[in-house]
Amino acid sequence: MQDEFVRDVFVRDVFVKDVFDYAGAIAGCAARDAEALRRLYDHASPYLLGVALRIVRDRQTAEDVLHDAFVKIWTAAGTYDGARGAARGWLFSIVRHEALNVVRGRLRLVTPDEDAAEAIDAEVSLAASAGRADAGETRVLMGRLNDCLDHLDEPRRNSLMFAYLDGCSHSEIAARLGAPLGSVKAWIRRGLQSLRECMQ
Repeated sequence: MQDEFVRDVFVRDVFVKDVFDYAGAIAGCAARDAEALRRLYDHASPYLLGVALRIVRDRQTAEDVLHDAFVKIWTAAGTYDGARGAARGWLFSIVRHEALNVVRGRLRLVTPDEDAAEAIDAEVSLAASAGRADAGETRVLMGRLNDCLDHLDEPRRNSLMFAYLDGCSHSEIAARLGAPLGSVKAWIRRGLQSLRECMQ
């Protein structure tokens, strides 16, 4: 998916509506307003760190990804075009792109565990989908993903949201849901598989 549509559906339909002016903050960055960058970082960095953490699965590496992503956001802010997609989606796309680059760079050195492989596969395949999609296609994909999410049972849906939005570890999700760790791992693995099959 262009990273945008998974995140947009999750935030829109599950979490309280986010009213922060992302587009205004990005415009401020394009005008080299350091205060705009600070506001954007203060508001968005917890979510963006969660996105990076879920992909790279290491806190320090995720923080490095976040740093690099904000450098890119600052330098590339002038290229953001609101007609091509939501400002928040643009931010998430940059973070996911940076994180996936890190993962690709170390795939030759490290074999990810089964759950990491599931997550990486989902991220890469969904990102590829969005790269091929124009704005109209993205809206269609968002609707399809929303429908697919609605068909997941609550444990799988909640586990995926905690993992991808909050960047929670499996242990943290188990604590939040009051469920066994093995169940959480299974819910995430099967939930990702169900979403991939549904989106095909």
